[in-house]
Amino acid sequence: MMWTKEKANEWYNKLPWLVGCNFIPSSAVNQLEMWQEETFDPETIRRELGWAADIGFNTVRVFLHDLAWLADAQGFRDRVSSYLDIAAGCGISTMFVFFDDCWNTNPKIGKQPDPRPGIHNSMWVQSPGKKIVKNNAAWQRLEDYIRDVIGAFATDERVLAWDVYNEPGNTGMGERSLGLLGSAFKWAREAGPSQPLTAGVWANKKELKKLIEFQTAGSDIITFHNYNDIEDLKEQIKNLKAYGRPVVCTEYMARVLNSRFGTHMPVFKQERVGCYSWGLVAGRTQTNCPWRQLLLVMRSKLWFHDIFYKDGTPYDAGEVEMIKKQTIDHRP
Repeated sequence: MMWTKEKANEWYNKLPWLVGCNFIPSSAVNQLEMWQEETFDPETIRRELGWAADIGFNTVRVFLHDLAWLADAQGFRDRVSSYLDIAAGCGISTMFVFFDDCWNTNPKIGKQPDPRPGIHNSMWVQSPGKKIVKNNAAWQRLEDYIRDVIGAFATDERVLAWDVYNEPGNTGMGERSLGLLGSAFKWAREAGPSQPLTAGVWANKKELKKLIEFQTAGSDIITFHNYNDIEDLKEQIKNLKAYGRPVVCTEYMARVLNSRFGTHMPVFKQERVGCYSWGLVAGRTQTNCPWRQLLLVMRSKLWFHDIFYKDGTPYDAGEVEMIKKQTIDHRP
């Protein structure tokens, strides 16, 4: 059953100000490389989440993948639990993401390709991928995946929330993703999680109107993405707070688009809106490089996302000090 507004706000009011990032270890090129047994890297996860905790982050958002589960369900659950042990040991809660319409459309289990030099998220893969999203006859394994994973962690306090679908409708899918989105919410609710469910609003497009309406009407907590300037962020927060539910920004921070820690984090803190920047350590995802559509028009050498080099050195020491000043009162 969907949470009432009262239950959602009671849950949120017991939490500290949620501040963190979207996390994948620098050693992984995509979600499959993060979660497959051969490339699961607890040492790097432990080291890099330690850096996140050192700057006051208390939560991260992490993408799962259905094919990693399909290949080895028990091993997948074990690795998720091992990851959660590491994160909780750093005082960090986790919001997990199930499906994703972004980037490469044909995910394959097994050894993942190396990144294409200079290309943002060049090997990131959709889950489950366009062909499966459009073929509901193939959804039984997706239902089993959601029910199994939530069932294993339904009362786990290390899990903050479940984001059932990242950017549904992206990569040209439009409202064709609405069917799987609705089913994902249904399966997740029936699995009986003690944590809230959500699917973030990511674009203000007329062709996504039905998707946006479904996302905001079906989410226990309202989540959203904003890579725009501060005035746009303030307006979006105002509009989303009108739903009367907790509001959390699950993606922001693109330096060259004027979405920055220095401008945005104080607003999130003042409004008590949780916030997850994109990226932590510049690595195989190469999200310090710009989105592909900006490559031809962008001359800036600024990092797009990410905070640290692989050796833990901050990209911008002054930026890290500013983050600490914002988060110091909210550390675990």
